[in-house]
Amino acid sequence: MDIGSAILIIGFAALVAAFFLLVTGLVYSELMNSDIPRGVANSGKLHMVHGLFVGMAIVGRILHRLGICHQVSFIRWFTACFLTHLKQVPAGLRVKDMKFAEVPVRVYEPTSVCGGLRRGLVYFHGGGWVQGSIDSVDEVCRHIAKESDTTVISVGYRLAPEHRYPAQLDDCEAATCHFLSVAETEFSVDSNRVAVGGDSTGANLAAALCQRLARRENGHLPFPCAQVLIYPALQMADFNLPSYQQNHAVPILFRGRMVFYFLQYLNGDMSVCQEVLEGTHVPTELRPRYEDWLSPSNLPPEFLTRGFSEPTIAEYDGEVYHTIKAGLEPEVSPLLADDAIIQKTPPTFILTCEFDVLRDDGILYRKRLLDLEINVTWQHVVDGFHGMISFFNQGWLTFPSAVQVVDSAADYVKTL
Repeated sequence: MDIGSAILIIGFAALVAAFFLLVTGLVYSELMNSDIPRGVANSGKLHMVHGLFVGMAIVGRILHRLGICHQVSFIRWFTACFLTHLKQVPAGLRVKDMKFAEVPVRVYEPTSVCGGLRRGLVYFHGGGWVQGSIDSVDEVCRHIAKESDTTVISVGYRLAPEHRYPAQLDDCEAATCHFLSVAETEFSVDSNRVAVGGDSTGANLAAALCQRLARRENGHLPFPCAQVLIYPALQMADFNLPSYQQNHAVPILFRGRMVFYFLQYLNGDMSVCQEVLEGTHVPTELRPRYEDWLSPSNLPPEFLTRGFSEPTIAEYDGEVYHTIKAGLEPEVSPLLADDAIIQKTPPTFILTCEFDVLRDDGILYRKRLLDLEINVTWQHVVDGFHGMISFFNQGWLTFPSAVQVVDSAADYVKTL
């Protein structure tokens, strides 16, 4: 080996080492900013998984700044290659990939003998409208289909930043309406027993879709018989609710990250992130109405015990409002819909987790539904954190407590 080659090898090794040290230092810094309260399920493992996710995001950010690839593209690639493992289809289940109205879907059909028509569930994955896929919820959909003897349709809607609102909701509507129109003839499913559901932002899409269909009142198709909302994101008017304060730094969803996802969904303008966190985007004339629906006094007292302080009322900024205006519309913030629309929504299952910034969204939506005499089944996971469903039956990434979340959803679906 000549001297020039040796210098190149040493230089490359030094560069790799420097890159590794940089990433390690940044990951350590981010981990120091996290806060995993006592009582979180499998807290040690959550620390480890959070470190992995932070490292993945940091490497993606570095590659993005170097012009090699977009950060989101890297995270999707890494997740698909190393964190998502599709297993052999189990006995008793038939799985096939299809397209409904040009939208990719995966159909899970139980093969057991059924005396009549089956029930159905159209499922929308989470991931902040930016990440997630049919593959990421494959185990969840398999389990619900088998355990509840239900035909499950998992929808691969378009993602941001390539596609902004309302592309995701449009895809969910197109796939759902297509399934409702062919449920009986092609899948032996009773179209009057088809529910919609999802986790996190997928639950947002399910709730928004039910409201959209209620507004249109299309008599040609049956209305979803229920909505299954697993730790749903339901509003972008107030990021200072007790759960946002108490769990602002609890992995895997930080308070600031939720604003990031909403803005990516809408238009990608990150320049207003801090103003939205502070609440300057809410017009003065809308605040009394939102207060009625979002007041911490609407929460059961036990959810205020970990500390909560009334935030300072932010001064309204019209420019910020016009940047995010669509985010306060019910199709993005279903919790902010008028009573007349919410009253038309179907019976609802809501699951919340104690250590989740979105906890209060679900609880406050439950109250609105109950006030309007909508039947609600509520499951609260006292040691749960956001994103638990992503770690269901995922090998070394598995969190045993995630079984409770998926089983609760399956048990509810059995009642439909």
